[in-house]
Amino acid sequence: MLNRASRFFPILRSLRSVLTTGGTLLEVGSGSLGLGEYWHGPFVGCDVTFAARPVRNMRAVCCTGGQLPFRDHSFDAVVVSDVIEHIPPSQRKQVVAEALRVARKLVVIAYPCGPAAFNVDRKLFREYKTRKLTPPAWLAEHMLHPFPDEDLLQDLPSGWKREVVPNESLHFRGWMMKAEMFRLPNYSFGLALRIVPRLVERLLRRADAEPSYRKIFVLSREAREEYA
Repeated sequence: MLNRASRFFPILRSLRSVLTTGGTLLEVGSGSLGLGEYWHGPFVGCDVTFAARPVRNMRAVCCTGGQLPFRDHSFDAVVVSDVIEHIPPSQRKQVVAEALRVARKLVVIAYPCGPAAFNVDRKLFREYKTRKLTPPAWLAEHMLHPFPDEDLLQDLPSGWKREVVPNESLHFRGWMMKAEMFRLPNYSFGLALRIVPRLVERLLRRADAEPSYRKIFVLSREAREEYA
């Protein structure tokens, strides 16, 4: 679906320096697809459960994001995409700390950010209910906790620096998710992604503007702090 491409395309761009040099990659909260929908190289995906058979290029590991079964600095890059908002606020910093612990060079954390983003999803949830449709499980879970804001990643450990990338303007997010409620737009989006993915990516980049629904935090370890 278009919403997954809109999220994963910029994440993969931020990982380019690692992926093009054969670096190792972990995705926390990957589900059965994760980055494997758009990245065909090997990676480790972890989640509490896998509802379907994981994609072929994923080595699946069952675990929680707050207690990763990997040694310190095990992966060149770690991705945590649209996971944090599903976790109770009191447990979110532990997931961030674990991602930083197992990463050597780069951590990319993306999540819908702040009250305005929450309001977009609340309107979408009500739209499903008004139309007597069952909201997707992820959307129902989004209604359980307030969304995290930028403060979650404000105070990083020494040796880490942060870049913030806006992803999906609030207006575009609302339009896209309403369109995906219907079969024809979904089919059209999927067809375009199969036939002209690079064109779709260029068009999606135009929608990455403030005020944004999601923020992508690219956390990089300073060179002197990297581990071999």
